[in-house]
Amino acid sequence: MPTSIDPQPGEDEIECARCGAIFFHQLSRCPKCGVNLYEPEDEEDQPSPSRDPASQDNGILNTIRSLFTGSSPNRDLWKDFEHAAHVQADLYEQLLQRVGGDHDVAGRLIDLEARRLPDRHRATWLESAIRRWDRDNS
Repeated sequence: MPTSIDPQPGEDEIECARCGAIFFHQLSRCPKCGVNLYEPEDEEDQPSPSRDPASQDNGILNTIRSLFTGSSPNRDLWKDFEHAAHVQADLYEQLLQRVGGDHDVAGRLIDLEARRLPDRHRATWLESAIRRWDRDNS
């Protein structure tokens, strides 16, 4: 007779220590929360998964920064890119504050603006989503 109310993992299943999901034992990452189950062989080649968008952005920025090392035009291009990335991050934070920290709602608002204005860039979508939220919730 089982001693637990929850279902126990089968012979070829394991339970995630972070979220408790039960899944096939040969997976290297939890399908529910994304946590790595095994140590990566090389820390530099395989970045650890993160659910925090800010830390994901930093990894992306570091990767792109490595492409723009060397001559002065490349450094200027990097500065322009970095500025644009910070502007978008600030706009996303403003939108996120308005929607009470709900990343799903913020994503849906951005997607709506992207469908409305497909020829524009992400900063415009963010600005438009903020204006729409303010207009609809004032």
